[in-house]
Amino acid sequence: MVVPEVLVVAGTRPEAIKVAPLAMRMARAGRLRPVLLAAGQHPRLVRESLAAFGLAPTVSVHLRRRSGTLAELAAEVVRELDAAMAARPPDAVVVQGDTSTAAMAAQVAFWRRIPVVHLEAGLRSHDLYSPFPEEANRKIIAQVAALHLTPTEEAARNLAAEGVAGSTVLTTGNTVVDAVLHVAANAPGCADPRVEAAVTRARAGQRRLVLVTAHRRESWGEPLEQVLAAVADLVAAHPDVEVVLPTHPNPAVSGLVHRVLDGLERVVLTAALPYPELARVLSAATLVLSDSGGIQEEAPSFQVPVLVLREVTERMEAVKAGCALLVGTDRELIVKTAGGLLREESARRAMTTVSSPFGDGLAADRAEQAIAWLLGCAPQRPAEFAATSGVPAGRPGGVR
Repeated sequence: MVVPEVLVVAGTRPEAIKVAPLAMRMARAGRLRPVLLAAGQHPRLVRESLAAFGLAPTVSVHLRRRSGTLAELAAEVVRELDAAMAARPPDAVVVQGDTSTAAMAAQVAFWRRIPVVHLEAGLRSHDLYSPFPEEANRKIIAQVAALHLTPTEEAARNLAAEGVAGSTVLTTGNTVVDAVLHVAANAPGCADPRVEAAVTRARAGQRRLVLVTAHRRESWGEPLEQVLAAVADLVAAHPDVEVVLPTHPNPAVSGLVHRVLDGLERVVLTAALPYPELARVLSAATLVLSDSGGIQEEAPSFQVPVLVLREVTERMEAVKAGCALLVGTDRELIVKTAGGLLREESARRAMTTVSSPFGDGLAADRAEQAIAWLLGCAPQRPAEFAATSGVPAGRPGGVR
């Protein structure tokens, strides 16, 4: 019996993290052969993220980037992935989320008449320019996908409103829940002793840990400066608060972060953390300030409230569940909202949730079954994930 090959594409760290549980599940089940392709957008981070799950790319491509523009990235991804699919034609291609890599990989597969599976389909901010270019990318993928694996029922409704419905849309839950629970259970200590010390102090109840991540393109410049000034204000106003801020490698972000916060007491600036270490920090946090989509999805599994540093979010499930608040990049609003949660334990606890709206840790199982069904290797389509039955939230001990 010939086992169908499924090309699983990852160009960035979040993609690698979210496809890893699916690749592992396909390998275990044995009816599909995953071929992991590192698409070259962030090669080092993809390799490191896959390694956290004991995985390595099957195929890697090299992008020749000089200008760093989106047009250059798209052209390079199209050229390299078209060559890869020609050299080893897969039976299906899995793309995840909304990166330019995912959009171009889906387009190449469509041109080659290879079925496209969209993992984490249906997210919408309903603002084409926020996030940019992600909102356009995910709408483009929706037009060519043969199978839409939505993380929540709301995401499925978004697709239905655009005329995409029926048996090719399946709500599986989000594989990021599978991923974060897996790595948190096996997370080693943080390599940076400053970060590990902050986690230790937080778990011992000596300080409260606030995790901050900010990198969105639309926040570069003045909006990011407002966020960083708010972080400095919070540290000054709360002597027991310690901040861990992994800096994005883009110089437009890291340069500003260091200019505003370098040398500030109780602020730990570090390079991007390996995923298991990020999960370890998140599990010890009292509060998160972030514009990251993944953080919005991961934090509820650890009962950590999130202040979303954006004006809109395509992950409204967290907001509706009460475990996230939209605060944008306004300095005063961030300080007021975060300060209120740090001062009032009852207000912070009101933002915790008994279950995650994003999954029960079995999304990869459903996704594997759905792809097997699409390719004729399974007799029936799997059951839907019920968003109301998410994984019980939990975290290691320590004050919050």
